Amino acid sequence: MLRRLSLLCFVFLVLQSLIAQDVWTIKASAINPSNYFGETVANGMVGIVSSPEPFKVKDVVLNGAFDLYGRGRVSNILKTFNFVNMYLDVDGARIENFSQVQNAQQVLDMKHASMTTSFSIGEKATVSYSHYALRHLPYTALVDVTITAKKDIEITPASVMEAPDMLKDVQNYYNEIDRPHVRISLLTSTAKSPTGKLLMAASNSFLFDEPHGSEPSVIHEMWDNNMHLLKFRKKLKAGQTYHFAVVGSAITSAHDDDPLNEAERLTLFATLEGRNRLLQFHNKAWDELWKSDIVIQGDDATQREVHSMLYHLYSFARAGTAYSLSPMGLSGLGYNGHAFWDTEIWMYPSLLLLQPKIAESLIEYRYQRLQAARHNAFAHGYRGAMYPWESAASGNEETPVWALSGPFEHHITADVAIAAWNYYVVTKDKEWLREKGYPILKETADFWASRVERNGPGKYDIKNVVAADEWAENIDNNAYTNAAAKANLKYATDAAKLLSITPDSDWMNVFNNIPILKFPDGVTKEHATYKGEKIKQGDVNLLAYPLKEITDAAAIKKDLEYYEPRVGEGPAMTHAIFAILYSRLGIPDKAYKAFKAGYTPNMRPPFGVIAETATGNNPYFSTGAGGMIQAMLNGFGGLEITTDGITQLKTKLPSEWKSLQLTGIGLEKKTYTVK
Repeated sequence: MLRRLSLLCFVFLVLQSLIAQDVWTIKASAINPSNYFGETVANGMVGIVSSPEPFKVKDVVLNGAFDLYGRGRVSNILKTFNFVNMYLDVDGARIENFSQVQNAQQVLDMKHASMTTSFSIGEKATVSYSHYALRHLPYTALVDVTITAKKDIEITPASVMEAPDMLKDVQNYYNEIDRPHVRISLLTSTAKSPTGKLLMAASNSFLFDEPHGSEPSVIHEMWDNNMHLLKFRKKLKAGQTYHFAVVGSAITSAHDDDPLNEAERLTLFATLEGRNRLLQFHNKAWDELWKSDIVIQGDDATQREVHSMLYHLYSFARAGTAYSLSPMGLSGLGYNGHAFWDTEIWMYPSLLLLQPKIAESLIEYRYQRLQAARHNAFAHGYRGAMYPWESAASGNEETPVWALSGPFEHHITADVAIAAWNYYVVTKDKEWLREKGYPILKETADFWASRVERNGPGKYDIKNVVAADEWAENIDNNAYTNAAAKANLKYATDAAKLLSITPDSDWMNVFNNIPILKFPDGVTKEHATYKGEKIKQGDVNLLAYPLKEITDAAAIKKDLEYYEPRVGEGPAMTHAIFAILYSRLGIPDKAYKAFKAGYTPNMRPPFGVIAETATGNNPYFSTGAGGMIQAMLNGFGGLEITTDGITQLKTKLPSEWKSLQLTGIGLEKKTYTVK
């Protein structure tokens, strides 16, 4: 009981810190390094995680760059050079922590994806700086700095290039490019990834407002192999405001054959674009993303939290990359940066409705790894394609050996197929279906036809799996796995017919004989030996949404009432399914309660970032955000993905809300309203 009360008090303090802010910003005025969970500014490629230390960031994570190190003898996503770290000396004294300053505040602007830190340095100066992962330039970031002198002072800002410990063979470079109209100083480093597989490179430069010839002189200092810097000195008069910026780029040989030169080229490009044009195009790109929004009237606190969830989903993914989404996005190294079912079942559905081009990039990731999935099926004695539970760059299995989900959590194969089918029904892109979607659907259907054990009519059993409820290991006829396999077989058949291809008749034979087990009272049984024990996360309830295996309202309600009290200390997204089902059953206030229960206990100070569980401390959990956004779109908003495209079910709003508007939905960017 005491633990519960202390948790509720903790959540109350987090929520109180977010009160009285507009619905697009999150402010932190109490920056405590011992209780600080950073926010991320990201552009789908570069992720920059904030720090409780002035002018520093915690991590810079680069999408698509993996190598073998650390956890589990499998490839992990890599930190890249910290190319946006800085320091500031004022009259020779270094500003090293927020205890030295006054009025410190950090503000996340979700509308235009910036993190601004501001503070006062006694009677000497006020300082403000903003971090941007530039949305229109995937490998490039900007730090925008403004210093106002209260009295005559001398400032010494430095741009610091630091290599994380995991990188090796660091090489540091300094170049000056001098032209009649411009002088550019480039601070550049390269290193090898832990096994030497990848070459990592980053470069940055100062951006000055002064015309060429009157800008400060830049000094290069080499400290050690892992760090070097550029700095300048500037005397400011009382009342004078001085502005400058740092712009830089990071890239690896996973992205470009010549990362050293490309990092410098990209930095030169950004430098000559200039600060104003960089921010103009960055803001324009975010304005375009936010045309797809969720607007709640009457509940500003929830509106802000929903904007935060959307902001993170938009930040962590990018159209045109063919990269997937990890459970922790680009907020750090959580889950090694791997792709799980979290992508296709939890994050992808919301992006498919809101940002179809980003969704296309996520499913392209799976299409490009279809051959690896074929080999995985072959290695396990099956036909078709068997997607790995954890996937990184290669598409091979990347689950650490001690986790049984790698060899046994087979529903991921159906999850990928369901995502492929849903992409087609939303976009109606038949050429895509023929070229990419159908090959995924066919090969995964062939997998299930070979995976079942044919023990007679109605007994095409799927034995020895890890359930969607991952506390249930090596069990038979898991409800979610069986129902997802059925959906996969049906969608493959439907796709073949659409393309005038004769489907394999065995697919529907298997579909008709996969069992969905029941208790004597009609409640769906999670698996063959399930006896009512606690479960980690949603399993049976997913048969109503998103699988549509169970459609009768009474049966949905019976399963919901049985399993909801049995959920243990599992991940956030399970409650999103409860919210969707209660909403569709016409019980909006219970839906709202489930929705809030899914994330408010998981919010961490000072920004309310979401952890995976109520007692975990590993934000940002973008899987949970994806589930909650589905609760908004597919629950309260009533949106449904069908063979006719996007339709809307009739739903009722919670009593706290006046109206709900969903904007920019689907390729046609439609608006749906619930009042």
